[in-house]
Amino acid sequence: MSITYKVPEEAAQQRLDVWLVSQMSGVSRERVQLLLEQKQVLLNGQSPRASLRLRGGEVIEVLGGPTPPPLRAFAEEIPLQVVYEDEDLSVIDKPAGMTVHAGAGAAETEGGTLVNALLHRYRALSSAGGEQRPGIVHRLDKQTSGLIVIARNDAAHARLAGMFAQRRVHKSYIALVHGQLKQDHGTIDAPIARDLLRRTRMTTRRRTGARTAVSHYSVLRRIHSRFGPFTLVSVRIETGRTHQIRVHMSSIGHPVVGDTVYGAPARLMVIPSRRRVDPEPESLALKRNFLHAAEIEFAHPRTGKTLHLQSPLPLELEDLLGAIETAKPESGDRR
Repeated sequence: MSITYKVPEEAAQQRLDVWLVSQMSGVSRERVQLLLEQKQVLLNGQSPRASLRLRGGEVIEVLGGPTPPPLRAFAEEIPLQVVYEDEDLSVIDKPAGMTVHAGAGAAETEGGTLVNALLHRYRALSSAGGEQRPGIVHRLDKQTSGLIVIARNDAAHARLAGMFAQRRVHKSYIALVHGQLKQDHGTIDAPIARDLLRRTRMTTRRRTGARTAVSHYSVLRRIHSRFGPFTLVSVRIETGRTHQIRVHMSSIGHPVVGDTVYGAPARLMVIPSRRRVDPEPESLALKRNFLHAAEIEFAHPRTGKTLHLQSPLPLELEDLLGAIETAKPESGDRR
């Protein structure tokens, strides 16, 4: 099914690919450029270049969706922080910024993935996840760090997948969220579905197609800072839905620090004092989410022995936390 656009005069001098992105909801510039490369876009009946400058008045026809080349996993020599390994499984402390596998998340990159690093270290992993996801039993978001379990053979994969499905794998995360949570302990029981308007996001506001999602939180520290109020929490999840903790915390008005997708600001700004206004207020920025998979506990798929593994907060999270905590509000300015 094709879509036809008439270019308005005010779009003159804009690049064709940039203008198309503004018109095609939820379609990235990379996807638009792929459409153009595959000659799925006609401008006045001709196949144009992505860099073509519009004049206004052109008729653009998008003939169909792009067909991306198949993504593949391949061995890459990338350092890994291995917390535990044996012939059946491995537990990796994944850094923020690393995609678990090609096609996971918005950036459908083939290089630099956790799977590629694993293939270099182990040569062979379980095949149950397919060619793109060998060994992958569960996932972590790209900008979330921490513990992830990898299956090294099909038998271990089947048993681990069963444990996840039966909620017999216990996972706890550390998160810093904006604002002060009212209760020291709480449960968020809110089904999660994909946001129909912004397809890269999830939401608790849609009931059709939503899946059960349960998160339990406990307050570790309440922080009053010149950058505002924050709460450091431990979150234990019963289910493993996409973006679960990020969506749940945002849904109760406390987005995870650094998570601009779900409502957190890109920078933390010092709140102006009641007694003076700083013309250049101090600010802090975090290029990732303040969310870390800190603990995991499960029975070994072969021996049945309980494995309880932990990972400390990464240095960049410790540094940010320290910077926030040392920025004490001025006397009489605590809010």
